[in-house]
Amino acid sequence: MAVLKVKFTKTKRDKLAQILWILNWVSVVSGIILFSLGLFLKIEIKKRNEVMAKGDVNSVPNMLISVGVIACIINFLGGKICYDCSDANKFSRWKLVMLPYIVCTFCFTFCILVGSLMCYTMRNELEESLYLGLRDAIKFYKDTDIPGRCFLKKTVDMLQIGFQCCGNNGFRDWFEIQWVSPRYLNMASKEVLDRLKSNVDGKFLVDGVPFSCCNPSSPRPCIQYQLTNNSAHYNYDFLTEELNIWVKGCREALLDYYTAIMRSIGMAALLIWLFELSVLIGVRYLQTAMKNVLLLGDLEGESDGWLLENSFAETAKYNINIIKNLGKANQISTVSGMDDPNIDVQNTDCGKTNVTTKTIPAAS
Repeated sequence: MAVLKVKFTKTKRDKLAQILWILNWVSVVSGIILFSLGLFLKIEIKKRNEVMAKGDVNSVPNMLISVGVIACIINFLGGKICYDCSDANKFSRWKLVMLPYIVCTFCFTFCILVGSLMCYTMRNELEESLYLGLRDAIKFYKDTDIPGRCFLKKTVDMLQIGFQCCGNNGFRDWFEIQWVSPRYLNMASKEVLDRLKSNVDGKFLVDGVPFSCCNPSSPRPCIQYQLTNNSAHYNYDFLTEELNIWVKGCREALLDYYTAIMRSIGMAALLIWLFELSVLIGVRYLQTAMKNVLLLGDLEGESDGWLLENSFAETAKYNINIIKNLGKANQISTVSGMDDPNIDVQNTDCGKTNVTTKTIPAAS
């Protein structure tokens, strides 16, 4: 029994073909939107490429870009097919192409759904990439005179100012690394020498942060050094001075920024998927209705259209049997009693029955 069978008159078939022609052109626009969203996300990731470790963070934008290009091509072809389906004589040219086209379009719409879901599942990969990238960027913050690293100071400073953040996980990350270049340390100062000797690795560590961590909304001048020493500053308590510097880590700030973008893109891709799926269902109805009207021979009469010719269970069973028999196409069974309808072999009886045997006369 056919699934969701609908009866179409010639007028309904013509209207369905015209509507699908328009919707396919709208789908071309949706493909351009997918391409634009993927390109936008790729550019946004590229902007902070210096603070991201190499990984699969570009898989989502690359997939959206690819799906967008394919959408434009497939829907352009679909518009041409639906336009010709308004005429039964023109439909005969696409008769053999329609079913493969529907299968390919179904796989394509599935890719849109996967791309939409990837926007929501990419958070873990992005978080790891940001953690490793920011860790290295902060580590090389002081290397302003080393080729390949000289730009990291500006990058980190602009990042902390723009996203109102400090450090990787928080401002205390700066306490664990030497972020002041040795060229700006006074080696004649006893305080500097004592700090270098007090550290096992010989690093100049201070409980301070770069200027870019300062909050311009602070009611007092920014305190960058001796942040945890209350006695070093007048009327100061580092536990309550939240407005002095940014408290949020840059990893969390960037993660929230990209998560918001990807959620918006994922929702847009999901809506496009639903739209493409509805267009695909319409094309399936048009294909089966036109196919049946040709079988009936009355181009002006009514015809049935459906999603599946048989029930879901029968269709699934049929397709499973096709897959199972793919590897058996070139095999010939040698088991007795099994017949292969594709082989016409006449049985011959090589033994001779009812043959009279001649006896040799006994010697007298």
